Amino acid sequence: MRKENSTNTLNKQHLEKDCGMSYTLTAIGGRWKPAILWRLARGKMRYSELRDSIANVTERMLVLQLREMEKDGLINRIVYAEVPPRVEYELSAKGNSLKPILESLSDWGDKNRI
Repeated sequence: MRKENSTNTLNKQHLEKDCGMSYTLTAIGGRWKPAILWRLARGKMRYSELRDSIANVTERMLVLQLREMEKDGLINRIVYAEVPPRVEYELSAKGNSLKPILESLSDWGDKNRI
């Protein structure tokens, strides 16, 4: 966790405020967020389906990434009052607006992968 008043944190906040690309890359960046978003772009998924569909992601990391994206408004977490409890995730309207970007990134990666 970074200090709120550190130069690095202030620079990051300033960049995200002034640069749309920087904000987007922060929102979808990292090792697991693109993979999660890509799977949710196909439709709702239960937590266990999502976990099983992404090789090598730890439960801790998946939960952290899901919480961050929920906080950022990219995904919706739906909890059903059942026994046992059932939780599903889906892209929010904001998350759905990322679909063309995710498709373009995937296409670019397929074409330029070594």
